[in-house]
Amino acid sequence: MASDESVPSGAVQLSLLQGFPAKARPSGPPLAAHLPVARVLVETTLPHLDRPFDYSVPAELDEAAQAGVRVKVSFNGQDLSGFIIERTAESDAGHALVPLQKVVSPVVVLTPAVRDLVSAVAARYAGTVSDVLRVAVPPRMARLEKDFLSPPAAEPAVPDPLADADAGAVIGQEVDSGTEAQWAGYRNGPAFVRHLRDGGSPRAVVSPLQGFGPAAWPHLIATAVAAVRASGRGAVVVVPDYRDLDQLEKALLAVLPAEDIARLTADDGPTPRYRNFLRLLAGSARVAIGTRSAAFAPVRNLGLVACWDDGDDLHIEQRAPYAHTRDVLLLRADQEGTACLMAGHSRSTELQRLVEAGWAMPVEADRAFARLTVPRVLNTADSFEQERDPLALVARLPGAAWRAAKEGLERGPVLVQVARAGYAPSLVCETCREPARCEACQGPLALAGASGSSAIPQCRWCSTPAPEWQCAHCAGRKLRKGATGVLRTAEELGRAFPGKAVITSSGGNVKAGVGSAKALVVATVGAEPVAEGGYAAALLLDGDSLLRRENLRAGEDTVRRWFNAAALVRPASEGGLVVITATESVAVGALLRWDPAGYARRELELRMELQLPPAVRIASVTGPRAAVVHFSGTVEKELATAGVALRTAGPAPLVLTGPAAGGAGSAGDDTRTLLFFAYGQAATVTRVLRAAKAAAAAKRSTEPVQVRLDGVDVL
Repeated sequence: MASDESVPSGAVQLSLLQGFPAKARPSGPPLAAHLPVARVLVETTLPHLDRPFDYSVPAELDEAAQAGVRVKVSFNGQDLSGFIIERTAESDAGHALVPLQKVVSPVVVLTPAVRDLVSAVAARYAGTVSDVLRVAVPPRMARLEKDFLSPPAAEPAVPDPLADADAGAVIGQEVDSGTEAQWAGYRNGPAFVRHLRDGGSPRAVVSPLQGFGPAAWPHLIATAVAAVRASGRGAVVVVPDYRDLDQLEKALLAVLPAEDIARLTADDGPTPRYRNFLRLLAGSARVAIGTRSAAFAPVRNLGLVACWDDGDDLHIEQRAPYAHTRDVLLLRADQEGTACLMAGHSRSTELQRLVEAGWAMPVEADRAFARLTVPRVLNTADSFEQERDPLALVARLPGAAWRAAKEGLERGPVLVQVARAGYAPSLVCETCREPARCEACQGPLALAGASGSSAIPQCRWCSTPAPEWQCAHCAGRKLRKGATGVLRTAEELGRAFPGKAVITSSGGNVKAGVGSAKALVVATVGAEPVAEGGYAAALLLDGDSLLRRENLRAGEDTVRRWFNAAALVRPASEGGLVVITATESVAVGALLRWDPAGYARRELELRMELQLPPAVRIASVTGPRAAVVHFSGTVEKELATAGVALRTAGPAPLVLTGPAAGGAGSAGDDTRTLLFFAYGQAATVTRVLRAAKAAAAAKRSTEPVQVRLDGVDVL
């Protein structure tokens, strides 16, 4: 957190920014006798102010102005919020300092461990510490702090299962029984849990087989958390969304007392979130569960960090510096020496890289156990099915899929996974099959609802109607539906299976679960509800549409979504069947063999051969062309001086526009340059990127650019 040697100290900068020299500064109130200087991190998004500034501590604020509390300071004529990073005996400024205005709250909300983690995350993603703090520390609720600080002032008793022999024995028995029931079928699984219970810090990547019932992934994670609590340590578990969070909380309540668990998610509202944050600070709760921000939870004596389904895009923070939960937890595991558990039905290439590097051990199911646990998978495009149904490759619902749905409905609910929400969300030219684009903004054209052929297509981006559309490739004027959405699919299935209930889950109507009634459940990818007792069958439609997306991770992401849906189906021994409608490919083969690790291994080998993420790291610089060229050139020059050679791509237009929008690469269009660099060079590259951002913000000589590290959507 110290200031760079190449720039003036924080106090000198503050004196200059406030507009009068240090020698003219008036004398302030009496200062604290001990450690009279407070180094404050001011909450600002300006990169060139991303460093601590020195303030004097008035004697009246001496007791309350402790490291980690919120304060108000005067900065450049404004009253800004900030956090005290540390108290020191003296400042290197050489003149009187501006005193702290007030201590907003005496509660130490920024612990040393979280402070170090925030700094590490900002350094990894070339961001500012203030931006990360905005995620790590929730907004203050004054009323809750009054209750938190009210008598008795003694610290709440920490529920340590080892402090009571009987309680420890009970949790130990639960861990042992959980290990036998939940982890016995996984190689290295029982040893991993025993290591946690004995106070060790193992690191594992596990691929659970089921997403429902007593053997589902929430129970596996709950058993691991109970093992850590049996050793007297705390845990942090992060999941993508509220549906997963509810499942995890239910599983944890079966093995831990409710007062030991704290939920941290914005979906619960600011008051419950801050109340649970204070419980963790006090130590009355030792297990933090939640979404992205829970990765920074101030858990005492942390022993385990865990993440479920790290490939989900919801793990990426939507604000700068766009940190990924997986990386935050990996940094925390290294800094605090904790155990680490990364779990998912499939395996991301990032986790495969950790396994091959020896950082984590794989926890995989034995093949015999997998055959007893997973459903049978059938592909309608294989040679056997094509002989029986020659139209299987072109039919929306091939014969095998129709039979699977019909037979499955006799035994329970049937899941139908489709690629898109809406009714018919995309249109293509009937002649050349090219996607239909808006002439105003080049966005995709679509029909807003199920209004028939008389509906006028309109742009999904700008809502401009296109009654006189003409194809830019072949001059055709007729449109056809390029894909069928979840609503139209549900409508067609309702006609195909009269008398059967049809349930949809997509968009703003996502369902967390369904019962065991015999019904068709049509859901978009990622919105599949959990069925009580599992689905009798599942139809995975639009596979080719998912695989053909123009994205480096299209195959990896599709495999993840397939495995997540297939894991909700009953085992093959109970008649569970998964039918996938996609042409034969490596991705389809991985699902047929139920081999997520094999697919991740092959995908990572290809990325390493091509030197693409995650084999290397990537930084994207986005903005006006002149600003991007100037910024990239400055960074390359600085790195060349440091002996680091970058592989670059660009600048290229961020969005390819047509003639109606002025042509590709016009002066007003944003462009993007990609910088590829090895992990061994990452510390130097990110340091130069941060310095370049700070210098550009201070000089304001060019327009600002966006710098993003390891973005999953840039390739």
